[in-house]
Amino acid sequence: MRADRLVSLVLLLRQRGRMSAATLAGELEVSTRTVLRDIEALSAAGVPVYAERGRHGGFALLPGFQTELTGLNHDEALALLVAGSRRGAQVFGLGSALASAMLKVVDALPEGHRDTAADAAQRLLIEPETDLLSRRVVAEDVPDTVVAEVRRAVFAGHRLRIRYAAVGQTPKWRTVDPIGLVTVRGQGYLLATRSGADRTYRLARVSAAEELDEPAQRPDRVDLDRAWQEGSTRFRTGGDQVAVRVRVNPARRKELVGTALAVRAEETDADGWLRLEVTFQDSRHAEWALWQLTTDAEALAPQWLRTSLRNRATAMANCYGASS
Repeated sequence: MRADRLVSLVLLLRQRGRMSAATLAGELEVSTRTVLRDIEALSAAGVPVYAERGRHGGFALLPGFQTELTGLNHDEALALLVAGSRRGAQVFGLGSALASAMLKVVDALPEGHRDTAADAAQRLLIEPETDLLSRRVVAEDVPDTVVAEVRRAVFAGHRLRIRYAAVGQTPKWRTVDPIGLVTVRGQGYLLATRSGADRTYRLARVSAAEELDEPAQRPDRVDLDRAWQEGSTRFRTGGDQVAVRVRVNPARRKELVGTALAVRAEETDADGWLRLEVTFQDSRHAEWALWQLTTDAEALAPQWLRTSLRNRATAMANCYGASS
């Protein structure tokens, strides 16, 4: 890890010029004492780094110093910079490695392209933390030690023991054969098999992990996109699903369909409203989805859903009734 940090320190000085020990410490996420030790190590290794005294002093490299990195053209570097802006590296515990890699990408550019590529990357935003309605996408917090162990087992092709807490259950140890890792909207998942059956585990529910010496029982090659789609299909078709008949304003159809698992039937009423038969994951899912649409949708069946929505609306009206 120290070798990577030393390379990052050199690249920071090359790209930004003179920097104080405090600024370097903040960029590298270490103490100023560690930065000073690293500067001494670089000097001892022959890297021409020197200190400038005074109020605006700091550390800098002698002009003309070059590192030996493979060059990239403008579009290649831009593609890597854009890819590096995604959250996958954070979810899988590779945030610091990503920061170091991005420094190397920029440094590998020819001198004339460095500023233009960095400026172009600033003009592209991939998957922001909030959408236009200010709904925040929060990446789940997974301990680095856990995700690192999972990641090692996936890449090494070894079996893995995880302490996993399924929804509504106490954590249990399970031995799985890891296939790959997937990140979706800031949430990380482990695709694996257990006793020959396909399984999907949410990383945020893994409290401990241990890579085993045994080789994983898995194919040499895998199509992760296909595996994820198949897992998604199993999820949508499992559980205590409920079928609902609903009338909806055509302007809100997209919202309804976007929250439902599937649309089984659809027709248009004489007044222009749509009549659909849709399925939801369970009763809570159905009630929540219809409540979001307020008076732009009416649940026609089952009766328990109509009753539940009426009771909720009555309670809301009582809450906001005329005050005494």
